[in-house]
Amino acid sequence: MFASDYLNKLYKECVGKNPNEPEFLQVVRIFLQSVDSLLPAMPQIETSGALERILEPERTIIFRVPWVDDKGRVRVNRGFRVQYNGAVGPYKGGLRFDEAMNLSVAKFLAFEQTLKNALTGLPLGGAKGGADFSPKGKSDGEVMRFCQSFISELYRHIGAGVDVPAGDLGVGPREIGYLFGYYKKLVNRFEGAFTGKSASYGGSLGRPEATGHGLCYFAEEMLREFRGESLAGKRVVVSGFGQVGFHPACKGAELGAKVVALSELSGVIYSPAGLDIGIVQQLKAKNEPLEAYLKEDGAASFLTPPSAIFRLPCDVALPCATQNELDLESAKALVAGGVRMVCEGANMPSTPEAIEYFLEHGVLFGPGKAANAGGVAVSCLEMTQNATFLPWTFEEVDAKLKEIMKNIFRRSRDAAIRLGKPENLLAGASVAGFLKIYEAMRAQGVV
Repeated sequence: MFASDYLNKLYKECVGKNPNEPEFLQVVRIFLQSVDSLLPAMPQIETSGALERILEPERTIIFRVPWVDDKGRVRVNRGFRVQYNGAVGPYKGGLRFDEAMNLSVAKFLAFEQTLKNALTGLPLGGAKGGADFSPKGKSDGEVMRFCQSFISELYRHIGAGVDVPAGDLGVGPREIGYLFGYYKKLVNRFEGAFTGKSASYGGSLGRPEATGHGLCYFAEEMLREFRGESLAGKRVVVSGFGQVGFHPACKGAELGAKVVALSELSGVIYSPAGLDIGIVQQLKAKNEPLEAYLKEDGAASFLTPPSAIFRLPCDVALPCATQNELDLESAKALVAGGVRMVCEGANMPSTPEAIEYFLEHGVLFGPGKAANAGGVAVSCLEMTQNATFLPWTFEEVDAKLKEIMKNIFRRSRDAAIRLGKPENLLAGASVAGFLKIYEAMRAQGVV
């Protein structure tokens, strides 16, 4: 599997230790493939045991979350927090509330978050967590009681300078408010222990838009550097109509792109001439499904299933829904439809086979650990504002975000060039993030 016998042995041991964690093993395999070509020039990586250490989370917390629903029935869920690596700074990463949440997903997200945070150049370690609880169909009271029970256990493991959670799938401003409010009551301190908060109590302007805007800034930098082009005039498809997918559609249109398709769980809205983003924004504001777009635009069509979005002709694809949504068959369809760049807005939305196919066919590929780092970047800016008690304007935050995303691209590109793979940003991002963590671990000794 790898050129290095050492890495083959290491991966085999990792599989043996984590036999029922496919998502985690997938991200480990992708990472080790990137590091493989680095080892001949840096044998000290093997002798230092850095890879053995980085493949094992520093701390994994699993706990029971009992709560009472509106009918008075006691319900029980499982909570997770994986504090993966804190060599570069305090642990930082979101919480995901989703029925499919499990230890494998928590570890894969935390591992990716660790590399992503290191890539930003900001002083952040990596963590991730959540629960196998879905807020969908729950009342505000049920969500509040769940959040309060969840944080009554997790609070002892987090805090400003220790571990600062944020939102993720299923955890939006409502959930963050309930989590932070009960945390504040338990510790009797008002501190920046969460990001993604409302601006009314310490949140940062620009945080809701950050992942989507950052994705577009990264995509623009890739096109400019590698092709001498921009998003202007490009046909763009965006999967996922949540917090991440909505904002790159809006920012992409603002930058001159022609957004031709958007998807959500029910299906895909498609218009070859380009969607009217104003109508899309109205649907989002009213929390209406994408299919309602048909009432306003007779030239559009609605396709099912959601994966149909990757079978539409386009120049740029932005997968922003969930892990492994873009498989090999979808990759083949995208290439046949003329795609020239794929930039990941979600965490690991493309399978390894799909990524390999893109790279083999000259498609520019922006990996999520680099391309979707805008959210955590602005979370760090929120932490800075909380620490100094000085809020910044939206324009100030967005300008800092744009510069951070440019720097992430440059670090990834420079590492890719070092590996002799100048346009392989998957390898470049993984190696650039790892080397940042490696240097911090080496300086701090074996801890």
